[in-house]
Amino acid sequence: MTISEIDVDELAELLASGASLVDVREHDEWREVRVPGVPLVPLQTVPDNIDVFSVSQPVYIICRSGARSMRAAQYLESQGVEAVNVAGGTNAWIESGRNVESGPAGE
Repeated sequence: MTISEIDVDELAELLASGASLVDVREHDEWREVRVPGVPLVPLQTVPDNIDVFSVSQPVYIICRSGARSMRAAQYLESQGVEAVNVAGGTNAWIESGRNVESGPAGE
C-alpha cells in the first residue's frame, strides 16, 4: 500500500484552507511543542479513535519526524480513511520557522 506524503510547506497551505491535521505523538511530546490547533490522538490509541479520522476529505497525520505518522496513515488507509503522512513531521515544521504552541490546549 502506497501512502501519500506531503512536506510542511504543502501542509501550511492546506491548513490555511481548512484541512484536518492530527498529531499521533505521545501526550508529553504534544504538550512540549505542536502545530497550532492540532488535536492529539496518540498512535497506540488510533484504532480506538477511528471516528476522529472519518472525514469526507483527506486527513493529514503528523508526528515528530514522520515514522509514527506513516504507521498511523497505513492503518487508517486499511480502514478506508484517506490519510496523508507529513514528511519530516513536527521537527520539519519547527525547522521551517512556523508558529508552534506548547502547554495544555487552550493555554
